[in-house]
Amino acid sequence: MVQRTLAAMEHDSRTPPKRSVIDLLFVLFLRLVALSCLVFGVQYWGMLSGYLLEGRARFDLLSLPWKVAGAGLSVVFPVAALGLWLTVSWGPVIWVLAAGAQVAMYTVWPSIFGRNMPLVLLHATVAILFALFRIEAAYRSRQNAHGVRVDSP
Repeated sequence: MVQRTLAAMEHDSRTPPKRSVIDLLFVLFLRLVALSCLVFGVQYWGMLSGYLLEGRARFDLLSLPWKVAGAGLSVVFPVAALGLWLTVSWGPVIWVLAAGAQVAMYTVWPSIFGRNMPLVLLHATVAILFALFRIEAAYRSRQNAHGVRVDSP
């Protein structure tokens, strides 16, 4: 009886819609950003643990601002990587927090953290591309909403 019910349910289920090329490119984009976030997180962990920069940036040797920034970003970047890789809604939010912190470090407080304009430009480029993908998705959604509807008179 249970097998017959499951078989009947299979025929009632609709096939999931195919993703468009833009959707696939967006997922690829999110996963590339996720990989870069993972690299940033590993770099911060390597720096804080003494494996990078010949041990000169170990946690116990850093100034207080670098301790706070390094410890925070070493946790936030891998979490953002996970959210972006899984393409869940909180992934970009966590990325904005991490990228915003890095941009603030290198633009607002350059006397403490130094300047890193290529990194600031990288984050700005990612933010612009993300915004363009979301605008395009909203446009497509709006176009699909104006299509043929069953409740139209």
